[in-house]
Amino acid sequence: MNQLKIAIQGVLGSFHHQVALRNFGEVIEILDFTTFEPVARSVANGEADFAVMAIENSIAGAILPNYDLIDRYGLSIRDEYYLPIGHQLMALPGQTIEDITEVRSHPMALLQCKAFFAQHPHIRLKEDTDTASVARDIAKENLKGVAAIASTIAAEIYGMEIIAADIQTVKSNFTRFIILQKEAVKPANSVNKASIKVTIQNQQGGLAKLLTLISENGIDLSKIQSIPVIEKPWEYAFFIDLVFEDHVIFSRTIEEIRITFGEVKIFGEYLSRKQ
Repeated sequence: MNQLKIAIQGVLGSFHHQVALRNFGEVIEILDFTTFEPVARSVANGEADFAVMAIENSIAGAILPNYDLIDRYGLSIRDEYYLPIGHQLMALPGQTIEDITEVRSHPMALLQCKAFFAQHPHIRLKEDTDTASVARDIAKENLKGVAAIASTIAAEIYGMEIIAADIQTVKSNFTRFIILQKEAVKPANSVNKASIKVTIQNQQGGLAKLLTLISENGIDLSKIQSIPVIEKPWEYAFFIDLVFEDHVIFSRTIEEIRITFGEVKIFGEYLSRKQ
């Protein structure tokens, strides 16, 4: 039996890698990419069976470009996963916080640990592409005085020592990941959440009418993000997450939105996993 191929942004030990392991088990083949676009592309062209993609963080907010990638590559959302994020400060063994002059990590990880580093002004912060790849490179290049912010599993994989644990400013810190596939997912009976895109013209009261329609049907809007439609001036695409109890009412609401506003695209219907 062939192993499932799972595309992720980042390397082994990254948070994306953790979510892949928790969703699909350890007997998988990881296709790791530096940025999100080739992750989406690998699923669209059949190179990967599924992808794991971060879509929002409870502190830093939504990752807007990833909504656009899902749309452009015609991908479907199979599921979601909320991962509690613990940021560990790690370096080569035998060092203390006083020995560290530079910390490298993903910009979002640095942002989520700002309060910690305000207490250590001697440390210079440097943005990098991925949390775990920094830990890997420090170990590979035997860099003293340089630390990474990454996960516990990254420290284990690359032989790093954690010199300060859980340094994120807000301890209740979650990132929402989505599991993507190429083919449209047939919703199960237990689904209670959907991700959709609605395109409306910038007409007076247009968005208010949309929100009212959703609310009057007893459907909860848990997330909304807007992106201008580049090829259509004065039109906006709204990426919306809806939570509902009755799938029949949800389907009827989608049809009402189509009649009133026009274009509606359903990216996926799945079970809410919110903690």
